[in-house]
Amino acid sequence: MKANPLLLALSAALSLTSCATLVPSNTDVTPAIPSQWPAGGVQTQTADVAELGWRDFFTDFRLQQVIDQAISHNRDLRVAVLNVERARSQYRIQRADRLPGVSVQGQLERVGGDMPLTDQFTSGLGVTDFEIDLFGRVQNLSEAALHQYFSVAANRRNAQLSLVAETATAWMTLGADREQLRIAEATVASYNESLRLAQARFERGGSSALELAQTRTLVESGRTDAARLRGQVERDRNALALLIGSAVDETWLPATSEEIRLIGVSPAPEGMPSDVLLRRPDIMAAEHILLAGNANIGAARAAFFPSIRLTGFFGSASGELSGLFEGNSRTWSFLPTITLPIFQGGRLRAGLAMANADRDIALAQYERAIQVAFREAADALALSASFDAQLTSQQALMVAAEQSRALSQARYDAGLDSFVTLLDARRTAYAAQQSRLQTSLAQQANRVTLYKVLGGGWSQTRSPVRQEGDGAPAGVAP
Repeated sequence: MKANPLLLALSAALSLTSCATLVPSNTDVTPAIPSQWPAGGVQTQTADVAELGWRDFFTDFRLQQVIDQAISHNRDLRVAVLNVERARSQYRIQRADRLPGVSVQGQLERVGGDMPLTDQFTSGLGVTDFEIDLFGRVQNLSEAALHQYFSVAANRRNAQLSLVAETATAWMTLGADREQLRIAEATVASYNESLRLAQARFERGGSSALELAQTRTLVESGRTDAARLRGQVERDRNALALLIGSAVDETWLPATSEEIRLIGVSPAPEGMPSDVLLRRPDIMAAEHILLAGNANIGAARAAFFPSIRLTGFFGSASGELSGLFEGNSRTWSFLPTITLPIFQGGRLRAGLAMANADRDIALAQYERAIQVAFREAADALALSASFDAQLTSQQALMVAAEQSRALSQARYDAGLDSFVTLLDARRTAYAAQQSRLQTSLAQQANRVTLYKVLGGGWSQTRSPVRQEGDGAPAGVAP
């Protein structure tokens, strides 16, 4: 034979590989959600949020710096990135089983006993225990590993999306609490001035001890709020530092919440299909887990059928080490092994049952992920219009409360109103300012939430960026 017998055998084996597959043909998904978004809210055209990069959405340069720092140094995101690298390696290991492994082998066999001592030296290329994938078992295991990799990559994108949203919300919360602290401190200063005047009037007999005591209650209440807000601001700074993985640069922080500006995400136009949620990274991750479960079922089914494994060797053999590579020392061996499962103690049926159960679990989790995504998006859309109306009302309330306070102060100075009336007007004006700030923060946070739940935030800009996991790992064909 002039052709290498081992190479001919391997070529025939590879031509038979993956001739069949036993993966379920289809899997019915019934998430039981409406096909369209619920009507309501501002019906304006919405940009494709999933393609809107976070630098396009968060236009404040300082916030962009904070988010960039978080993406670079957050430890949870770093773990997610390393998990992607681990999943990529696992896929490559599993895929390697689809090709024969060739290695250089050297062996010394010495035989003795009642017979004369003999030595046999061999050296060459060998293939050990390569499975011919007639029923797709090895291919299905490789496909399952590939989908596991895609799922981990999607989870990494989802982790980044969540990190961007959490960082932006923490940054805005710090700005709002700083503004509330500024208002509280200004109010305390005003109350202190009122207390000084009340003390002077009391000493001259122009006011009662009750009025002086009531003024002191205003001062102490304002001081309590200011002290509480100072602690809250420090907690906000600590939370932001944990998210970005380092100390917070003071130049990156907002002085007041009034500086915060976001690109608004409008509610979806009426009739827009709800399947846009399928582009969310967490749903894509659940989908790949479901596909991996289907592939594992195919591998479990293939285990019931015969398997063929090949072991081969081509090289030189000689009884003397010095003659190992001489012309007449060529040798080869070809050892196919056929295995037909007959009795496995229920192992194969249990393996198939477990694979089916895992697939059903993945299906339920996929459907639930879609339901949760729809609920989150529907809630954010509903709150969007609600917060707009609340903020308009709160703004009008704050203006009215401030007018009422000014009028009460004028009437009190003219002796037309009691101090109790002025006291109530001051408290109402202060509460209206704080409430408007909280509503404004809630509105901005809901915009960030809506941006996140519609799948935006994993990329930096609107320009197309290839998603990690959209194809096979770098350098590896699926």
